[in-house]
Amino acid sequence: MREKIRLLIIDDSVLIRKMLKEVFDATDDIEVIGMAADPFIARDKIKQLNPDVLTLDVEMPRMNGLQFLNNLMRLRPMPVVMVSTLTEAGAPATLDALEMGAVDYITKPQAQNEQSFLAFAAALTEKVRMAAHARVQPLRSTKVLRPLPVADTSVNYRRWIAIGSSTGGTEAIRDVLSRLPAHCPPIVITQHIPAVFSASLAMRLDRTLAIEVREACDGLEVRSGRAIIAHGDYHLRFRREGQSYYCVLDQGEKVNRHRPSVDVMFDNLAEVFDCKRLVAVMLTGMGADGAKAMQRLHDAGSYTLAQDEASSVVWGMPKAAVDLGAVDKIAPLGKIAELMLAAAV
Repeated sequence: MREKIRLLIIDDSVLIRKMLKEVFDATDDIEVIGMAADPFIARDKIKQLNPDVLTLDVEMPRMNGLQFLNNLMRLRPMPVVMVSTLTEAGAPATLDALEMGAVDYITKPQAQNEQSFLAFAAALTEKVRMAAHARVQPLRSTKVLRPLPVADTSVNYRRWIAIGSSTGGTEAIRDVLSRLPAHCPPIVITQHIPAVFSASLAMRLDRTLAIEVREACDGLEVRSGRAIIAHGDYHLRFRREGQSYYCVLDQGEKVNRHRPSVDVMFDNLAEVFDCKRLVAVMLTGMGADGAKAMQRLHDAGSYTLAQDEASSVVWGMPKAAVDLGAVDKIAPLGKIAELMLAAAV
């Protein structure tokens, strides 16, 4: 029989610890081997119990979760799923956690009805299972800033770039966009992300990168030098007016359990845009959202790229596209930006 995933729960609330334990006790493949009320207790239990995965809260006594995560990922990197209250004010903290190396995050359940709790339990157990197999990298104490390519404003890019991503995607997107010059092709991105996170992610990237990064909104123009990130909880589509294209947001049914969905964005691009003028990119992510639509784009003449297994946090979405024969080239994350730009000319 397959060994169970050994889990340590870290949360200062007795009630939350009890609730999480009950969720995992109902599974056949996850064993809660310990619980800790603060990071100092957690530190000792990690040494004693050697868990496979941690769940971690942000707000805790004596040391907050981010400080603990920073220390952990420098000294003993391991898979961590953040389980915290999701608010607009708290979104930057969760993005910080992902930047430090947390594999994924989930919101503590707010509603009291059974249906919402069952959905939370199913999502949480899936994230822990995925985290147990994720590739976790040590946190570097200082990040080396890569020089941006020299912007050649004479280049007339013929193609758009469309990117899909999920688990591990916020950091993969940052890595790719950070390598681009201010004069870059139009870029549209669907990242599986809650509504309160997409604005924070776009603003954070816009402040630090050479290119403009915006959260999608109705009527926002797709243009060179701008990357547009899908608004959380809305599918991202496009409409054409003359020679210009604009974002259209809708809250239609979830596709592949996601809204925004990569399949929706890719398929809509095939409807309103010339597929031969598109570079489609699949970055790290759990599941298969976007793979079938990428195959349709590929068959219609789009150039397609996928992040390789070694550099992906979770090689799910890229693998699904590769398995369908939808990918022209597989490359490590550090090469994606270069290949995108070359293909877009």
